[in-house]
Amino acid sequence: MTALRRILVTGGPGSGKTSLIEALAAAGHATSPEAGRAIIRRQQAIDGRGLPWRDRALFAELMLDCELAAYARAEDTAAPVFFDRGVPDVVGYLTLCGLPVPAHVERAAREVRYERQAFIAPVWPEIFAQDAERRQDLDEAQRTFDAMVEVYPRFGYDLIELPKAPVAERVAFVLSRLA
Repeated sequence: MTALRRILVTGGPGSGKTSLIEALAAAGHATSPEAGRAIIRRQQAIDGRGLPWRDRALFAELMLDCELAAYARAEDTAAPVFFDRGVPDVVGYLTLCGLPVPAHVERAAREVRYERQAFIAPVWPEIFAQDAERRQDLDEAQRTFDAMVEVYPRFGYDLIELPKAPVAERVAFVLSRLA
């Protein structure tokens, strides 16, 4: 596994991505948290415009900036880094919202490269829950998943669907696929 550097986990909201990333971190693996939740928290704290329910284009730009910064931080990490979403997710988000994908976002998704195999968490109604930061409903979670299924292969990624299984089993699945 040491040859791998940047491993993506994507999918719809509420599908267990963050729980998987947190379990990988607890097991000693380097991880990078999801940008969206952190942006929402910061924007809510200052009553900012960069919230997905206020200005989706600005939210996408803030996500892109965070994803680029996370990618740069991984440059100094010798071990593999597991990312809770990545630059292609910004393209997926804009596509989902019916917004144009600016040339610089498209360029970033083409040039900022992660491992070819990316993991995708399917919509899982039994664990899906809304909260103060996740306002999407189950239908939007499915549409987000569908957008990622369309976007990632377009940028040359092979998606591996995660099983709907307890977190420990998902961790074992991911690590076995990378071995």
